[in-house]
Amino acid sequence: MDDELNRLARAHRVATRYTDWRGREATVPADTLRAVLTSLGADVATPAAVRDELARLAETERVRLLPPVVTHRMGARAEPLRVPVRAAGRTEVAVELADGRVLTPAPGPPADGVLPCALPEGTPLGWHRLVVRQGPLEQSAPLLVAPARLAPVPRAWGLTTQLYSVRSRASWGIGDLRDLADLATWGGRAMGAGFVLVNPLHAAEPSPPITPSPYSPASRRFGAPLYLRVEDVPEYAALPPEDRERVDLLANPLRGRDETLDVLDRDAVWTAKRHALELLYRRPRGTARQRAFERFREHEGEALTAFATWCAISEEQGPDWRRWPEELRDARGPAVAAAAKRLAGRVDFHAWLQWQLDEQLTAAQSAARAAGMHIGIMHDLAVGVAHGSADVWMNRPLFAEGISVGAPPDEFNQMGQDWGQPPWHPGRLAEAAYLPYREMLNAALRHGGGLRLDHAMQVSRLWWIPEGGSPAEGTYVRYDRDVLLSCLTWEAARTGAVVVGEDLGTVEAEVREDLAARGVLGTSLLWFERDGEGRPKPPSRWRELSLATVGTHDMPPITGILHGDHIELRDRLGLYTRTLDEELADHRRQLGEWLDLLHEEGLLATPPKTVLAALRRGQTDHDAEVTAALHAFLLRTPARLVGVSLADAAGERRTQNQPGTVDEYPNWRIPLADAEGRPLPLDDLFTDPRVRDALDPVSRAPW
Repeated sequence: MDDELNRLARAHRVATRYTDWRGREATVPADTLRAVLTSLGADVATPAAVRDELARLAETERVRLLPPVVTHRMGARAEPLRVPVRAAGRTEVAVELADGRVLTPAPGPPADGVLPCALPEGTPLGWHRLVVRQGPLEQSAPLLVAPARLAPVPRAWGLTTQLYSVRSRASWGIGDLRDLADLATWGGRAMGAGFVLVNPLHAAEPSPPITPSPYSPASRRFGAPLYLRVEDVPEYAALPPEDRERVDLLANPLRGRDETLDVLDRDAVWTAKRHALELLYRRPRGTARQRAFERFREHEGEALTAFATWCAISEEQGPDWRRWPEELRDARGPAVAAAAKRLAGRVDFHAWLQWQLDEQLTAAQSAARAAGMHIGIMHDLAVGVAHGSADVWMNRPLFAEGISVGAPPDEFNQMGQDWGQPPWHPGRLAEAAYLPYREMLNAALRHGGGLRLDHAMQVSRLWWIPEGGSPAEGTYVRYDRDVLLSCLTWEAARTGAVVVGEDLGTVEAEVREDLAARGVLGTSLLWFERDGEGRPKPPSRWRELSLATVGTHDMPPITGILHGDHIELRDRLGLYTRTLDEELADHRRQLGEWLDLLHEEGLLATPPKTVLAALRRGQTDHDAEVTAALHAFLLRTPARLVGVSLADAAGERRTQNQPGTVDEYPNWRIPLADAEGRPLPLDDLFTDPRVRDALDPVSRAPW
C-alpha cells in the first residue's frame, strides 16, 4: 500500500521525501500524503482505490496529446515545440494566432516519442492556440509564446516601506496613495531613487473588522480602498461647504492619531473613509466621468462584478463566505444573481471604489516617473488569500480544500509557519488556462513598474499543510513552473516591468537558476548572506541578478537587530527551541562577524568590539554609524537593485511583523517612528537629518 501510495503521490507531483533546513532527508508521513491526495481529488480510501487512481492516470496520459497549456520561449536557444507522438501515422501541427492567422510549424524528425516543431521566426509573443492532429486523435490547447528573457534591469536603488505605516499630516490615520505619490516624488527628485517598493495593496474585508496583515488579503486581483485619499477623488472638489465639513469631522480624529504611536486602527480608518466615500459616490457625475466609469467596468468585466457582489453580500453576511447561507456560497448560482440584483446599488459602489483605486494608483506611478524614477512603484504580490476570501468564493473549484499553505520549520522560524491560505489546485488551475493567475498579474503590473513575488516558490512548489496538522506535518506540492513563469514574464514584458522573486529560505537551486535565466531578479538579504561555512559573504560574492537589502518586513529594522530586540521578543512568545542564553550568544556571534567584515571593508570606523560593548550596555551611540555602513556595504555588491528600508533610515527599532504570531504582537499595525521613539510624519521625514545621513551612501553613489 505504501509503495502504491507513494507512486500515486509522485504522479500528482506530491513530495514523499524532502530535505529539511538542516540538510537532513525527511520522509513524509502516509497520513499527510492521504490528506493532500484527497484534496487533489484522488480516492485513497483503500488500496484498491489507490490502484484504480494509478490506472486512471496512466490511461489519461496514454490518450492525451497535449498538456492543458503549452508554452514556448521565443528566442530561447531556438528550441522547437515538442509535440508528443501518441498514434501511428502522420502528425499535423498548426498554430492559430490571436490575430486569426494560421502558422504551420516546420516539423523535424521524431525521436523518443516527440515530434520537434520549429515556430517561424517572428511569431508574435502572447496567447495563441496549438492544434495537433495525429491519426484518429485531434487535440488543441492554449499556446503561450513568452519572451526568452526580460530586458536587463538598469542598476538602481530604491526605498522599501510598509505604506500604511507612513503617515502624513493630511492622511487619515494611515498612509495612503497620495502619501505614496509624495514619497516617490521626494525619493526620485531629491534622493535619486529609482523605485519605491511597498507592501501588498490587495483588497481587505469591505466592513470591519479589517484583517491587519496585507499578506492575508480578500483578493489579490483587486485593491484595498483603505488606501484611497478621499480628498483626491475628483467629486470632492464639487462638494458644498456643509458636506466638506462632514468630511472634515470624519477625518480630524484620525489625523489626531497621526501625532501618536498608538497602533494603527484600520477599523476606525475604514469606517470613516467609507462614510466619506459614500458621500462622494452619491454626488452627480458629469457625462465624461460617467462614461469613464462605465468603460472601466466593461474593461474589468465579470471579475469586477463578482468581486463587488462579494463585497455587497459580505456587508450583510460577514466576510467569510463559508459562513453564509448555503445558497449564497455558489458565486454563479441563482441565489447570488438575485442578491446582486437586490444589492445593485452596493455592487455599483464597490465597483466605483475599484475605479477610484485605479485612478489613484495610476497617479502614484505617474508621479514616480515624473520624478525621474525609471521603475517607479514596485508592488508586492502576496502568496495567497484567506480561506473565506472573495478570490476563493469566485473561483472555488480552482482552490484545494482542507489545506493551508505555509512553510516547514527553518532556522528563522523553528516551529514552521501556517499562513492560513488555501493553495491553487494545480491541475484545475491548468485546465482553466491559468486565467485568474494571469488576470491577477495583469492588474498588479498595470499600476507600477515592478512586481515583487512574496515567497517566490509560489511559482514552483508550495508547502501544503493538511487541516488540523502542524506546519511540520506538511509536504511540498509542485506546480508547472514553466507555465507560471512564462505567464509572469509575458505579462511583465508587455509593460516593461521589473520582477523580483523573494527566493529566501529553503529554495531549490534550479528555481533560482530558472528565475535568473528569465531575467527575474532574486532577493539577497544581508543577514542571510553567508557562505558554506556560515561566514558573512564579502560583497564581491553576492549575486548580480538580485534586489539586495539589509532586512525584510518579517525582521526588525537594523537598530532592532543591533540591540537584539527580536531575540527577547521571540523568547517571550515561546518561538524558540533553544534557551534565551543560547540564542543571545549566537546572535552576538553572528552580529560580531558582520561588524568585523564592515570594519575590514573600511566602512565601519569604530572597532567592532567597541560597538558590541556599547550595545551590551544598551547604548545607541553607534546605531547610525552601523546603519550607514550596512547601506554602503550593499553598494559594493554587484546587485542590480539595492533597497533601503524607510524604517532603517528613520532609526525605527520595532518590527512590523513577528512570524509565528497572530494577536500576541501588534503585527502590521506599527506606525513609523524615529530613533527616539517619536512619531515621524512623512512631512518631517523629508527634512530629517538622520534620514538624510542614512540614505547618503546610496543617494550620492553614481547610478
